[in-house]
This record gives sequence, structure tokens and C-alpha cells, in this order.
Amino acid sequence: MSNTKNTEESQDSQETQDSQETHKSTENNRSAKRPGLMEVLRQARGQLAELTGMEAESVSSFEQTEEGWALEVEVLELERVPDTMSLMASYQVELDQDGQLTGYRRVRRYERGRADARRSGGQ
Repeated sequence: MSNTKNTEESQDSQETQDSQETHKSTENNRSAKRPGLMEVLRQARGQLAELTGMEAESVSSFEQTEEGWALEVEVLELERVPDTMSLMASYQVELDQDGQLTGYRRVRRYERGRADARRSGGQ
């Protein structure tokens, strides 16, 4: 009876260890599949360019959200001469946790040479 009990405890211990290793392996696979920060940025710029036909010039904001990632990307919409008259646009881009684009929208359009109007102290 003592042998049977030790065998059962040994099997339980092995099952627990196997379960823990499977859990660790699953976590490692998940983290291995998740792209890093720079990979997310590259994917976002590439996917937006593919959808809009316009190359991203810069990423002006970037944050991780519960659903994945939110970025604001600046693109050249219409090239003009001189360059300061070119039309730029800011796009809000949303990606899932794996870095796949789930949505985008243009939130602002402006001339490259113009700064945002800032209001301070009642002006």
C-alpha cells in the first residue's frame, strides 16, 4: 500500500510539473509571437502605406492600449513646391496586440510649413 501511495504521489507530482511546463511554454510562445515596439512601428507604417498609398514620414504619438496599440502617424498627402507648402496629414492608427492594423482615420490636414495655433492666457 505504501508503494501504491508513493506511485500516486509521484504521478501527481509529475502531472503538476508537466502542467507548469506547458503553461510556461504557452506563455513563452505568446510573448515570442508578440512584436516588439520597433516592429509594431514598422508594421503600422507599412500597413498604412499599403492601404492609403502614402508613405508615413513620422510617428508623432504612440501608446499601448487594452486592445493593442494606438499611434498618430504623419504622412505626406500632396507634395508641392516649395516643400513648405506640401500638404501633410495626421492619421490615428489602431493595431491589435499582434501589430495588425485594425483601423485608421485622418484626424488633421495641414501645410508642412505651418505650426499649430496655440492659445495661451486668453489670446
